[in-house]
Amino acid sequence: MIKRLFGTKNGEDGGNGRTPSYQPTHLVDVDNVTKAYHTPAGDFIALDGLTLKVDPGEFVAVVGKSGSGKSTLINMITGIDRPTSGGVYIGETAVHELKEGPMAEWRGRNVGVIFQFFQLLPMLSCVENIMLPMDFCHVYDPDEREERALHLLELVDMSDQAYKLPSELSGGQQQRVAIARALANDPSILAADEPTGNLDSKTAVSIYDLFEELVDKGKTILMVTHDNDLASRVTRAITLADGKIVHEVKR
Repeated sequence: MIKRLFGTKNGEDGGNGRTPSYQPTHLVDVDNVTKAYHTPAGDFIALDGLTLKVDPGEFVAVVGKSGSGKSTLINMITGIDRPTSGGVYIGETAVHELKEGPMAEWRGRNVGVIFQFFQLLPMLSCVENIMLPMDFCHVYDPDEREERALHLLELVDMSDQAYKLPSELSGGQQQRVAIARALANDPSILAADEPTGNLDSKTAVSIYDLFEELVDKGKTILMVTHDNDLASRVTRAITLADGKIVHEVKR
């Protein structure tokens, strides 16, 4: 369900960095973004004046060689990193203008981030890992959070593993739990950086099938991937080279 990107839960402002004169026409608007990293060998331009618009319900794959700027682009959209110049807007929120505290809260409420290596907390059970974002952002009543976490585990076909530790699960199972955790606060956007890169091909396809189901239910997914077979199944694939979009395919 697409919601909350044009406001926050419980009527809270949450430091969303809105620009009153900005009227969103896209869910994601990366506007002429450049990102330069300073190195001993000189500046490295990871993104070079890149512009990208994404509408609700799109499934976008970002492909390209190592160093092309794929992960940097995802980090701009999630607020993990900030542009050197240009702007990043998610709905009405000027993400690049948020300070660290409001940024963390905004991200927790509005973007589900999925990593290649799962990043589950090893001392917490699966259901506790999923409840953690709800606790952090004070989302849902405390007595509802476990029930919601169990529902999300059922959604990713992992309800029978709810009270196990991550170390007791296979890689594919951990990634399913990580996807459930990314959905904890019902974000409209999922940002996935090589989510199948650490999985065997059969498990990768099953994770991708799950992504397609989530898109069918209204989620918007941006996925960095090296897997051309999976990238061929998305609604749009963009290819990056030297920090620029050099090719785009819509399906």
